[in-house]
This record gives sequence, structure tokens and C-alpha cells, in this order.
Amino acid sequence: MTGGAKARPVSRRHLLTGGALTVGGAVAGAAAGIAATASDRGPSAPVVADPAGATAVGTDVEPFHGRRQAGIATDPQAHAAFVAFSLHSGTDRAALGRLMRLLTDDAARLTQGRAPLADTEPELAVLPARLTITFGFGPGLYVAAGRDERRPASVAELPAFEIDRLRPAWSGGDLLLQICADDPLTVTHAQRMLVKDARPFASVRWVQRGFRRSRGAQAAAHTQRNVLGQLDGTANPWPDSAAFEQAVWIADGPDWLRDGSTLVLRRIRAELETWDRLGRADKELAVGRRLDTGAPLSGQREHDEPDFSALNEGGLPVIPDFAHMTRARVSDDRLKILRRPYNYDGVPDAAGRADSGLIFAAYQADIDRQYLPIQRRLAERDLLNEWITPIGSAVFAIPPGCEPGGWIGEQVLG
Repeated sequence: MTGGAKARPVSRRHLLTGGALTVGGAVAGAAAGIAATASDRGPSAPVVADPAGATAVGTDVEPFHGRRQAGIATDPQAHAAFVAFSLHSGTDRAALGRLMRLLTDDAARLTQGRAPLADTEPELAVLPARLTITFGFGPGLYVAAGRDERRPASVAELPAFEIDRLRPAWSGGDLLLQICADDPLTVTHAQRMLVKDARPFASVRWVQRGFRRSRGAQAAAHTQRNVLGQLDGTANPWPDSAAFEQAVWIADGPDWLRDGSTLVLRRIRAELETWDRLGRADKELAVGRRLDTGAPLSGQREHDEPDFSALNEGGLPVIPDFAHMTRARVSDDRLKILRRPYNYDGVPDAAGRADSGLIFAAYQADIDRQYLPIQRRLAERDLLNEWITPIGSAVFAIPPGCEPGGWIGEQVLG
């Protein structure tokens, strides 16, 4: 579809098949046999629902279409689900094209508060709550598609770090969906719709659910706190700034790279029982910032420039060399990363020990040039390693966005 041409209704059959009905010989009709649904009213017909009393939190919409995918520069929503898939054997480039056409259509509808095709509970789609759905391609997807030459060079398995205790249950993946919204039911419904439509092509490898402060609990643009009580993301580049453009987005190269990004996703367990034994001063020395304000130990406010040369009365650095902020410091805007993390909280064990931590999502233009040098410094001498343990790791390329009538990944798979 181009220009001002009138869009023709999109059928689910057309999205799934693209002229063929099989994936490696298996029937690819993801919803064969489903009775009449919202799609029978036409793809653009609104769902009849009464959102009386709905607030801006529920009705706010983030754009889906554009040259870059939403969910990166977007102000982080309160709830997230990171869903990784393993592709079925025989899911080739043609099948991946059908999958991405279908998922793109689902995402375009859901993010705008419209039920996707074959949604049997369309009422659950009417409050998008700033829903964004961001797609990531793991190394295995490029191999399956026969397009490994189009994979960003830095999108490869990370080197091993001594601090890692990685579990297969939280690592790897061929395709990622990052689903974020200010309402957990919106996230749950979107996840269900997308997983259901991906089923003929891929199986769920893992799902990581995360949360931040609820919308309205703090002023907009606040820095979130993690379960250790720290402010997390103070040094982020600001959206719409030159630093953000340089650090996050791929600015040149062929069209399958340009306006994309890369993602490192790490599941980091917080060792809360041993963290709780520390005094406040020791916690602040490990981090390099004050717990109450997030200010560097050499300053008074969160965004004060840290003075790493400042000495205390005993002649020792006010901000130790082993402090987390010292090891993570990056002075060159082009080498910064965008931290967009979410907390997680599982079920305590029988002894009451917490299963909590951080789903650390780092976006950057180039993993080798930006993320890895920081991670190597942290792994080498970050005192905070005594109280955190990486237990999951995955990397993904974030392809460019798409315009109406297009689909995510068409530059890679076309």
C-alpha cells in the first residue's frame, strides 16, 4: 500500500499464508476452527465496549508505525513482558515472513486499542495503556532465514564472565517480543494473542515479567528504583538528544540496519539476604551514590557530575574505584548505553529467601563497542558483584520500524 491508496481489508488467511499454507509441511493456520470473532466486523471496526470512567492511563496510545520501533525511546511503562521464542525446525525465510506479517498486524492493532484478527476476547484490547510491542531478532533467526550476512556483527553470544551463573531457562532466543504497557492486563492479553499466533512457527523459550513504579506514583521522567533500593539509570542519555541518537540508533549502513538498534538482556538476581546485612554507608560505598537522593557521594543531587578525584578526611577517594558507578562510568556520549530495566519478583523459597532482581535491558548501536567494555570493567572489579548474580543472558538485533502497509523485518527477510 502506498501514498493515498485506499487500504484493502487484511485477512488473517492472507497474513498467514502469503500464498502458501504450510510451514515445513505443517499446517500454518494458527486459528483454524475458531468461531466468529471481532474480525467478522471488519478489521477496522471498533470493538463495542463501554470504557466509562476510563482514564488517560488506560486510553493513552503510543504510535506503532514509523522508521524506528517504539518501546526504546518511549518513556518506560510500568509493566513489561519479555517473551523469547525458539523457531521450529523448518521455519525458513518464507515462513518467517508470514510470521512477521501476522505479528506486525497484531501489534499494530493492539497498540492502538483494537482487537487483532481472531481475538476471542476483543474487550480486553480496548485500553492499550501506552502499549508498545518491540521485536528483536536473535542470531538463530538470521541463520534460519539464510540471511546471516544481514545480522549486525555485534549480535552474537556474549563472552563468558566469571560472575555469570547463567541458566538455559533464562538465556538465548531466536525471536524476542518486548511487550510494555501501564496496565498488567493489557500486557497479559497482548502476550497471549502474540504467542497464540506464533505457535505454528515457534515455541516459547522463556517469559520474563517485570515492573516499575506505577504510572502516577511519581513525577514523570523519574529514575526508577531497583529492588536493592538504588536509583537505576541516572546516567542514561536523554531521548531526543544528540547523545541518545549517537548511542542508541544505528545511523548508517544498509536499510536492514539503519534506524535499528541492538539489545542485551540480562536477568540479574539480587542477593537480598546478604544485602540486608550491610549498613547504609557500606551500601552507598558499593554503589557510589546516596541511596536516598541518588546523588554521587561527591555531590548533593542525583544529576550532579561526580568528582572521582575528591578525597575524604583520611585521604581516600570519596567514590571508591571499586564502586559500581566508577566501573560503569562512560564519558564519551557515543559509547553510552540506554538502560531500560524492569524489576522482577518471584516466589520466595521455603526458607523465605527472596527470588527478586532486575531484568536489565541495555540498548545501544553496537554491543562490542559500547556494552562489552562496560561489562568487562564491572566483571573485573565491581564490589556490587558481591550482592548480584547474572543468571540469564540474551542478545537481539532490533530491526527498523515499518510504515503502514509494511511489516517489521521486511528489510531483513525480503
